[in-house]
Amino acid sequence: MNNTTGPETRESRLTANSYFRHFEGITPPMRPPISAARQSAWHAAAGLALGLGIWYLHWRWTASLNPEALVLSYVVVTAETLAFIGTAFFIYDIWEEVDTPQQSPPKTRRDAHLTGPGTIGVDIIVTTYDEPVEIVAATLMDAAAVIAPPGCKIAIYLADDGNRPEMAALAANHGAVHLPRAHNTGFKAGNLKNALMKTSGDFFVICDADTRLGTGFVQNTLGYFREEKTAWVQTPHWFYDLPEGEGHKRHGRDPLASDPTVFFDIVQRRRNRSGASFCCGAGSIHRREAVFSNALDSATRKASPSSLQPLQPFQYHVSEDILTSMHLHASRNGWRSVYHPQVEARMLSPWSLGAWVTQRTKYAGGTVDILLRSFPRLIRRLPPGIAMHYIATFWAYISTLWLTVLIFAPCVSLITGHSPVAAWSLTFFSHFLPALIATELAIGLGCKDHDHFKGRLQAISSAPLVLVAATQVVMGRKPRFPATPKVPTGQAPAGFARLCAAIVIFFGLTIAFGFISPFFRPGGWDAPHLVFNTFWATFNALAFAQVLRAEPQLRRQFAKITGTTPT
Repeated sequence: MNNTTGPETRESRLTANSYFRHFEGITPPMRPPISAARQSAWHAAAGLALGLGIWYLHWRWTASLNPEALVLSYVVVTAETLAFIGTAFFIYDIWEEVDTPQQSPPKTRRDAHLTGPGTIGVDIIVTTYDEPVEIVAATLMDAAAVIAPPGCKIAIYLADDGNRPEMAALAANHGAVHLPRAHNTGFKAGNLKNALMKTSGDFFVICDADTRLGTGFVQNTLGYFREEKTAWVQTPHWFYDLPEGEGHKRHGRDPLASDPTVFFDIVQRRRNRSGASFCCGAGSIHRREAVFSNALDSATRKASPSSLQPLQPFQYHVSEDILTSMHLHASRNGWRSVYHPQVEARMLSPWSLGAWVTQRTKYAGGTVDILLRSFPRLIRRLPPGIAMHYIATFWAYISTLWLTVLIFAPCVSLITGHSPVAAWSLTFFSHFLPALIATELAIGLGCKDHDHFKGRLQAISSAPLVLVAATQVVMGRKPRFPATPKVPTGQAPAGFARLCAAIVIFFGLTIAFGFISPFFRPGGWDAPHLVFNTFWATFNALAFAQVLRAEPQLRRQFAKITGTTPT
């Protein structure tokens, strides 16, 4: 890995001069709890969706398979069944919203279940590798403004994995301690270990280079540690610089569907009922005792008479946050996590297709690697309810396998003229449409008023990335840990852009062929066959087309913000 971010000089100067200022006045939204009426409606709709889904699949397996295309029929109905299981996992995952009551910060060490005299120590650890100075400076400035509750002392550390002289100077200018490393062993997890071994706070806050804490971060999260078994508290990720779109209709708003609100305010918040929200790194605060006791237990289990294992407070892995979360949830000490639903920090979104591809590939490779190599050992020690939440996460990633089948099944039908159902009859639509509508209604109610539709498009467009990352893991290649660029840099990844363009063209040609081929095929036109498959092929093509539109939209909006010419 090199220690540059590409065209850093020009882009980072633009960031410093105008980019941040454009978004400074934006305040984070409040995240109110779901109302009792809406939760009841969500439960009723979810039950209906599950019932109609089972009814539809029973009919599919027993009465609808096309005898003239049995291979296609079995492949598609199997994919539909696995997708329905994923829906059931998702419903379990977000079934009920139970927030942990917020408490005032502990005033004494005893209140926080700490031993010894003195004040409560909180370390704010800002991790950096190769990010522009301007981004890190803003993070340190906001960290210095964090309010220390009575009886608490805050210290700020800059954990510099790039070992850069400019970071040493920056730390000194902002009252932070510079903690460099001469190597990058363990990547971010190794960087955190280096910092934790040189600090002593009872609690520590993890910040990425762009994580700008609110002044009340410690004040609003430390109270959860009045519970002895609280190991960490995760707060929402809020991207305060999401592209606003163009024109009064906001065309191009968040074109890469980077807004993580559904994941945090729905998935993470609902997992809190089981104490199962996992650490997402930035914006989290941890009990040092929990992290180190778990590291010691892990090292002891792995040790042999001939070798001692080094401590890893955070597991050395590309997805160190979720893997460490699993280890803590599986700990014999009974550690639990808390999700704090209100925004206490702001971060930068991926403002280029390259950054988005880097991020999605890293997430996918890391999650699949954990599923194959770590989860089988840990599942036996996880409480059943918490294990189900992790299974839901893994299922969502491996579902790309059968999602790919469903993405391209309409093309196969249009090209071959064969269908995975015996007939596009009224009977088919009387089973398919109620199940589909009930599921859409349920998910809409369960996700409150958040836009979950873009997430669906993102799942389709990122399917090739997940497949490539998963294939590399299965073949034994360790997931890479590239740093996600924090400002628009370079050109769009040509390979992925060409692939998306090729897929869109393929869908277009397939649809055209589907309309032309009946002229040369016995039986002629089958209108329901054409309409149904054309609709879904078009829907899927638009998901990939959105990726192609995203990069120019982002560059135009960035140029408008900074007063420059789009590149």
